[in-house]
Amino acid sequence: MDEEKKNGKRKDSDTDLEMIKKTDEGGDSGEITLKAKMSLLNGITVIVGSIIGSGIFVSPTGVLLHTGSVNAALLVWTISGVFSMIGAYCYAELGTMITKSGADYAYIMVTFGPFMAFVRLWIECMIVRPCSQAIVALTFSVYVLKPFFPECTPPDDAVRMLAVCCIVVLTFVNCWDVKWATRVQDVFTYAKLLALFIIIAAGVYQLCNGHYEHFTFDNTKTEVTSLSLSFYSGLFAYNGWNYLNFIIEELKDPIKNLPRAIAISCTLVTVVYVLANVAFYTTLSPEEVLGSEAVAVTFADRLFGYMAWIIPVFVAMSTFGAVNGILLTSSRLFYAGACEGQMPEVLTMIQMQRLTPTPAVLVMALLSMLYLTVSDIFALINYVGFATWLSIGVAVVCLPWLRWKQPDLARPIRVNLIFPILYILASIFVTVVPMIASPVETGYGCLMILSSVPVYLAFISWKNKPQWFQTGTGKMTHVLQKLMMVVRPKTK
Repeated sequence: MDEEKKNGKRKDSDTDLEMIKKTDEGGDSGEITLKAKMSLLNGITVIVGSIIGSGIFVSPTGVLLHTGSVNAALLVWTISGVFSMIGAYCYAELGTMITKSGADYAYIMVTFGPFMAFVRLWIECMIVRPCSQAIVALTFSVYVLKPFFPECTPPDDAVRMLAVCCIVVLTFVNCWDVKWATRVQDVFTYAKLLALFIIIAAGVYQLCNGHYEHFTFDNTKTEVTSLSLSFYSGLFAYNGWNYLNFIIEELKDPIKNLPRAIAISCTLVTVVYVLANVAFYTTLSPEEVLGSEAVAVTFADRLFGYMAWIIPVFVAMSTFGAVNGILLTSSRLFYAGACEGQMPEVLTMIQMQRLTPTPAVLVMALLSMLYLTVSDIFALINYVGFATWLSIGVAVVCLPWLRWKQPDLARPIRVNLIFPILYILASIFVTVVPMIASPVETGYGCLMILSSVPVYLAFISWKNKPQWFQTGTGKMTHVLQKLMMVVRPKTK
């Protein structure tokens, strides 16, 4: 299944399962083959689609809360975009040098061995993906409910219950038919772009009418700890740029097009995000932004009159699609880990009739609903931020380490070492400083990361397990197979 491994995190309308079906139905060689069909434009759209999610609609409040002024908040949004671009550029060298599936999981595996790779896999599977899904589902709920509670905050229980319903509905869609899931993804991607373009156009109109009184550095916070927390909210909105490495094998002339796709897409997203924030502040004061549970809804209420309903509808569609996207792609991550023997075998299996990754989807949904016990979106962002930027920082460390340890490796793209050094220093800043500013959230994040150690020792490092344990594990896998009617994908 070598070719299938390569497709482990593919972001495209054809999933691994659909390709398996096509191969079983017929084919010349009986192998799953992948041709480089993606142009530079395709690469740009995939990266942009991966980045833009709920962050731009929920993070403006978090960034402003910790910066204190509008101009400082806009600087954080801009610097976060540049930071993401540098990280993506470093990943370009790693991706063309190490072509195994799993992206940063594979880079850490090659560089630092199975333990560090498992910690990265654990962070992604147990914290980043389900927690991000919980954040997006909560954002969906807030934007759906806000029009019904225009003068107050929607009730926590109602928000969480609607978030659970969102996850349950999309879990059913992803377990029932992959084509349904991909169609949902396509439609709702257009919705989020349309919402942003409407907001930006309204902001340009406001600027032309002289509404720029809020653009000052008044009340800027100078505490390093507070500024570092502002980057958690800003960087959360840019999360997803590292998915570009999952499309390298599908990109035509990746050595030339990959750096171009990075530069164009990250620049485009940064410009869109900054302009969207500018638009918000042409109409809303800092106090109004801080007091709003749904900034785009408040913005629309002020500007669009009886048409104000269009923005919350589009944002709700955007976040609904983002939840679907996380469920749709998570099975690839489980599969990459299972191929290395670091994830339970059942998570790689597919439903026999529906040809969907049912076990992986169900696990992701259950973990996400567990995180919904915390309804504070910004606390969840701190969990994700700490875990994400710590682990991605470790992946970037692979670049200078391999330059030193394995200088003869083929490097089709060779990044100037100043870029990984800058990225590593910035990663240290956004992970270490918040430990002082937000010890509770980062403490929980550390505990969740450290929980990987006993799991690794018990289930992976310990090779000579007693017969009763192996028998019990086998029986449990067999029971789950029967319960969900799932099997391992066939190979020829």
